[in-house]
Amino acid sequence: MNDHRPRLDEHTLHRVLRASGIDPAEVTSRTELTGGTFNTAYRIRTSGGGFVLKVAPSPDSPRMTYERDLMSTETAFYRAAHGHAVVPEVVHADFTRQVVPSDFLLMTELPGDNATTLTAPERAALRGELGRVVAGLHEVTGTGFGYPQLGLAPTWREAFAAMVDAVLADAARFGVALPLPAEEVAASMGKRADLLDEVERPVLVHFDLWDGNVLAHGGKVTGLVDGERAFWGDPLAELVSPALFGDIDHDRDFLAGYGAAPFTPSARRRLAMYRAYLYLVMLVEAAPRQYTGPGHEKGQSLVREHLTIQLAALG
Repeated sequence: MNDHRPRLDEHTLHRVLRASGIDPAEVTSRTELTGGTFNTAYRIRTSGGGFVLKVAPSPDSPRMTYERDLMSTETAFYRAAHGHAVVPEVVHADFTRQVVPSDFLLMTELPGDNATTLTAPERAALRGELGRVVAGLHEVTGTGFGYPQLGLAPTWREAFAAMVDAVLADAARFGVALPLPAEEVAASMGKRADLLDEVERPVLVHFDLWDGNVLAHGGKVTGLVDGERAFWGDPLAELVSPALFGDIDHDRDFLAGYGAAPFTPSARRRLAMYRAYLYLVMLVEAAPRQYTGPGHEKGQSLVREHLTIQLAALG
């Protein structure tokens, strides 16, 4: 993997902190957080509390269409979700690129570790609470559909079609081989587009709620983080990433906490569309991020397999 993420020297970090209203003299420690693959992130501890700083890659680094101005979306997500779900509080965000030549976001640090560190029984005990947290998130509604940084559409059908078109164009631009020709993928996704007209209310969707983006501490969910993939859309789309490569229908605790009704045939087809879209994103993003190695190849094979399954499910 060719890591394009910027690193901040101490002088630059102090400039960022001062721009955010934090006195660098109060910093007691800083640690780079290495789990991400797009932004650079630091945990910063001060005598007054803890913060997380995220710095976007250079604006001219290769990226997918939806990844343009991605930090503005993450910032908007936290601000919109605040008071409805457990998310970090935005301390300062700067998109002028004058303090550093990239966007940056400083937010409060939340307690806990991500759910990948939990034992299986600990994780299972939290699924119902996670469902309730996500239900709170979906109380937040917007004025249109789609990615906020790309402009909102008046209908979910129009927004989702643009999202699919963009990821297929990205696949062509980066030379990513799909399991089917792009035209066939588009036809499969478009075949059931009329079902999207059932979605009339644009809710705030995180769209990346795998265990690594869910914080937990003391048997409680303490935060939803990394909201950079967020969009305004169908709440059903949220139910894909918590059951990545699986079926949320098997997670009874999560669904009970969320308050989900039994899935109708229409809802199941929409879920297949959203799974296919997420797998397309996962397949294509590997190219601009220049992932390499046996682990990458194995992961890509798994994504292709599940993408093919979801496209077939659309019939």
